[in-house]
Amino acid sequence: MRLALFEPDIPQNTGTLIRLGACLGVAIDIIEPCGFLWSESKLKRAGMDYLGQAEVNRHSSWQAFQAARSGARLLLLTTKAAEPYSGFAFQPTDILLLGRESAGVPDAVHAAAEARLLIPMRPGLRSINVALSAAMVLGEGLRQTGGFPGHGESSLRS
Repeated sequence: MRLALFEPDIPQNTGTLIRLGACLGVAIDIIEPCGFLWSESKLKRAGMDYLGQAEVNRHSSWQAFQAARSGARLLLLTTKAAEPYSGFAFQPTDILLLGRESAGVPDAVHAAAEARLLIPMRPGLRSINVALSAAMVLGEGLRQTGGFPGHGESSLRS
């Protein structure tokens, strides 16, 4: 399983997700351009000393990411979905795609996803922080597929 961040806006969220990927053995794809200058100092506060432990792949564009994903199933986390992630059947090779904090993803990216998943929430509330959302859904995906480190397959092994 992988996490893909579409044109992330907030370096602290990106650093948090890189740290999550390092701890859980999940590779991170960054689809550029980012809404911030990419630098270790911008990511370090949230990523701490875990940044070097993560597999991070930067893609210069959506098209470059699409060319590199090798047919893996793309699952978009979005408030515009109808299907709750909690009832979805995950596969070990799935890529969880997260949109920009400020704008989500454009229609063409939305349409490219094989599934669109939402986190059920109380009525009238807009969204959960992107890093928290990723952790919730990734946790369920890893649970279903036996992908937690030490309990099955993982993309990063020491």
